[in-house]
Formats: sequence, C-alpha cells, structure tokens
Amino acid sequence: MKTAIVLRGLLCFELLALTCLAQAQRRDDARRIFDLTNQDRLARGLSILRWDEALATAAQAHADRMARERALSHQYPGEPELMERAASAGAHFRAIAENIATGPKPESIEREWMHSVPHRANILDPIMDAIGVAVAVQGGTLYAVEDFEQSSEALTREQVEQRVRELLRARNVDPSAPAGPAEQACAMARGIPEGSNARSIARFETADLSQLPAQVEQQIRSGDFRKAAVGACAPGPSQASFTTYRVAIVFY
Repeated sequence: MKTAIVLRGLLCFELLALTCLAQAQRRDDARRIFDLTNQDRLARGLSILRWDEALATAAQAHADRMARERALSHQYPGEPELMERAASAGAHFRAIAENIATGPKPESIEREWMHSVPHRANILDPIMDAIGVAVAVQGGTLYAVEDFEQSSEALTREQVEQRVRELLRARNVDPSAPAGPAEQACAMARGIPEGSNARSIARFETADLSQLPAQVEQQIRSGDFRKAAVGACAPGPSQASFTTYRVAIVFY
C-alpha cells in the first residue's frame, strides 16, 4: 500500500513537472516571437512594441482555442470577437489588430507573417505601440497569436473633464462653470438640460484627449463664448470595446 502511494505521488510529481516545463516552453516561444517582431520593426526604422499582459492573456485564450480546434480562425462559433476579447482581458486601445499562424517554431511563424501582406502590415504598422503574444501546442505544432494595439489611457470621469478644461483654457474659453449641467447634457442624446441658459452645446466621443474634435474647434471659432462647463459620461454601446471618452461642453 505504501509503495502504491509513493508511486502515485511520484507520478503526480512527474506530470506536474512536465506541465510546468510545457508552460515554460510556451512562454519562451511567445517571447521569441515578440523579440522577432520587434527586430523586424527596428530593421525598418520603427519603434519597438511594449509587451502588454492584458493582450497576452486575450491572445493565450484564443491560441488555446485554435489548438483545440486544430484550425486557424480569428473567431470561432460562440467566441467573442477580437475587440471584445481584448477589452474583457483589460486592454485599453484606440485600434487593435491580430495575426495568427501555425508552424514548427517561432522563426518560421515570423517568416510566414512577414511574407504575407496583411500580416506584415500589422507587424509594421507605425501607430501600434503594444503587443501581446501567445502560443499553444498541439501535436508538435505551434498555434501562435499576436494581438497589437494602439494604446489608450483609462481615465476617470474627473480626469477626462480636467483634460478637456485644459484644452478650452488654451483657446481662451473659461471652463470653470459647474460641471452638473454638462454632465446632464452628456447623458442626453440631444437637447439642453432643463433650467440651463446655455448658448450652445457640443457633444462628442473620442479616444484622443490631446485635442478637441474639429467640429468643436469650429464651434468655438464661430461663437463668442467666454465661459463653459465640461461633463463626461459613459460612452455609447457602439464604443464599448474601445477606450473612448464621451464628453459634453456647455457654452455660455
């Protein structure tokens, strides 16, 4: 009995060790693809991509699914699309793209991608700044996924409002009016909040808070506004997979 228990314990230990070795090799293969991708970018004068753990998590789930299916696809029946997979894993992005492939080793997979026009375009896309890579193994074949993103910050409502206030100050518009009416306007599809004496309202969704949208800039130029209120709210459902910001500016 004792011998049987010892043998079972040794067997469990060996299986655990093999699993750990397999996981380590899988991580090494993913990191090798990551390095090769950045080498190809550097060789063409592009900045390297930083590793994003959220993207890697999303990529791993899809690589595991590809290995189970033993077929390549960007989306299987019942599986969320790329944007939703990445967002659910915690990624924040303005743009996203994906490469998938099978091969015997990382070097052959990277060569395959670089000889394919759409995959090469993803690797050499200058707007992308982050990547997550994952590998799964089935029957000695590597199933590889690399997810690219143009990163976007995840900001609080207060941080979004402050960014927009700074942009308005730079255009000589005082943004110090109370935020309440603007936050109400943000939550409304159209119209002016009850009791407001607003002269004009601008509503927009954007992933870039480094500048005001062109239509807002035009609105400021066409009106003699000296004061404004800024309010932010949750983006619309069509933007749920992206990190976007919904803002309303009430001009007085």
